[in-house]
Amino acid sequence: MTDNTTITSDTTAVSVRVKIAGLWTSLLFVFAYVDIFAFFRADVLNDALAGKVHIFEAGQTFLFLTTLYVTIPSLMIFLSLVLAPKINRWANIVVAVLYAITIAGSCVGETWIYFLFGSAVEVVLLGIIVWYAWKYPTD
Repeated sequence: MTDNTTITSDTTAVSVRVKIAGLWTSLLFVFAYVDIFAFFRADVLNDALAGKVHIFEAGQTFLFLTTLYVTIPSLMIFLSLVLAPKINRWANIVVAVLYAITIAGSCVGETWIYFLFGSAVEVVLLGIIVWYAWKYPTD
């Protein structure tokens, strides 16, 4: 008879694909919360009410490009699970490196600690994606 209250450790290996998809998911949560928390800042809120985001007008083009920017890592969750190994490796490396560059660039001139911390977490997550993708067996 089995005791259903027994807790055992889970030693099942997790696929690199699943790890990478999980990292992209985590990245998107940090993206979202850093942006949401920005609306507690008077400067960001006032700019948003005036239709501005930093130096940009929050019009059709800006909002489309912002949606595109968020759509790519959103799609990387799925693509990391289904792409062929060689394509998977390079797609994750290229996209993660490009995003790390844009995130680091968004920190230039920023003084708010929450934003810098969130950006640092995002860059670390992207670095781990690159590391896993680089180690990913493609044969």
